[in-house]
Amino acid sequence: MAALHSDTNARAKRIAVIGAGASGLCVSKYLLQAGFDVTIFEIGTQIGGLWCYQNDNGRSSCYRTLHINTSKGVTHFHDFDFAPDVQAFPDHRDMHAYLKTYADHFGVTPHIRFKTPIAAVRPAFTPGEGEPLWEVETAHGEILEFDTVIACTGHLTKPLHVPMFQNDFTGEYVHSHDYREPGDFVGKRICVVGVGNSGCDIVSDVCVPSPRTVLVARSGVQVLPKLFFGLPFTDITNHLQRDWIPDWLRSRLIRFMTYAVHGDMTKLGFKPLTERAHVTSNATVVGHIAYRRIEVKQGIDRIDGKTVHFSDGTAEEFDTLIAATGYLIDLPYLSPAVLPIVDNTIDLYQRIAPPGLPGLYFMGMFNTNTALNMIYEYQARWIRAIEAGEANLPPDDEMRAAIEAKRRWAQENYKASPRHTIEEEVVPYRRDLRRSLKRMRSLARRGA
Repeated sequence: MAALHSDTNARAKRIAVIGAGASGLCVSKYLLQAGFDVTIFEIGTQIGGLWCYQNDNGRSSCYRTLHINTSKGVTHFHDFDFAPDVQAFPDHRDMHAYLKTYADHFGVTPHIRFKTPIAAVRPAFTPGEGEPLWEVETAHGEILEFDTVIACTGHLTKPLHVPMFQNDFTGEYVHSHDYREPGDFVGKRICVVGVGNSGCDIVSDVCVPSPRTVLVARSGVQVLPKLFFGLPFTDITNHLQRDWIPDWLRSRLIRFMTYAVHGDMTKLGFKPLTERAHVTSNATVVGHIAYRRIEVKQGIDRIDGKTVHFSDGTAEEFDTLIAATGYLIDLPYLSPAVLPIVDNTIDLYQRIAPPGLPGLYFMGMFNTNTALNMIYEYQARWIRAIEAGEANLPPDDEMRAAIEAKRRWAQENYKASPRHTIEEEVVPYRRDLRRSLKRMRSLARRGA
């Protein structure tokens, strides 16, 4: 186990971390190294959250064939590498093993309370008066007090169901959250709705043993390749994620490289990409479309029983409809009176801190175009600086103005969809975190 280097300036605050997935482990490691008293609450018996296949916490959407979209060279935490024999794009087994080893190596595992669901988190202080104090109530009836609570439960647990798909289709309906392996769908005629990462993975899984597979892409998409000249694509694009490279140039270079591998996406049946969208990364779906194992349709007008009427005027009967339609933010342990969820978003300064609720933070409440672990480390350092007294959050009105500016940016630059309410591009987001931390350190020095 690596030694923990305590910061003598840090008061041993009691900090609750909810969730032992990647973000929870990351922030706990940083806070333990700074000398804080950290307790991690995990609903199940496993470390790894999403990356634990068949996780008994019931929250993971991991399927048997799942691989991470970014290469191991980009995905690892800065101070802990993958084992040398791990494949270029780790699968869920690799990720689960990596996170377990990471937690053991940095002494995080002994601080985890397994099989301890959280029933409620509520302020035990009047915001604006005195030091923060939070009550954490477990499902076992314990009520514990902490100076700080960090929610690390993510946003990929509560499926977003489209009523037409869920209610009108009388065949087998499955949300991608509940998809586990292709063997369950052998010989079935399948319609998959959604061209995000899960949708493209799943349609690629099921198309080979299926007599008929259709992929419905209701909007344009950019499907990034996994390899470029034999190198992991994300290893190459990672070199483009520099502050000094203009966004327009970076975007053009990525579009050019994608075109060089996949060609014109509209020739595969997709709509033109006219607005920014969360990128999809897939190694096989384009080949399956080219081999006509998958046909792309651009929308669904209506469903009658098992018959799906597409926007191109055709209609077909399917045995199974798989909806890769995304997720809704779900925080069952937080009352809406404490922190409301509106239009699938919560008001968080820099996607981390809710104005008016000091001592409460969120990790991983975003979508981004790079490896999540990299961003978790930036967020963890940001939180650590505040909790150590090295930085002070800005006034509430300043934080709310920043939140509103970020919301306007997303509305102006991305297509309207629930997933894009929490979209962040890595280069500007890292810049925002650095600049805001510099501002907060200045406030702390001035005693503001």
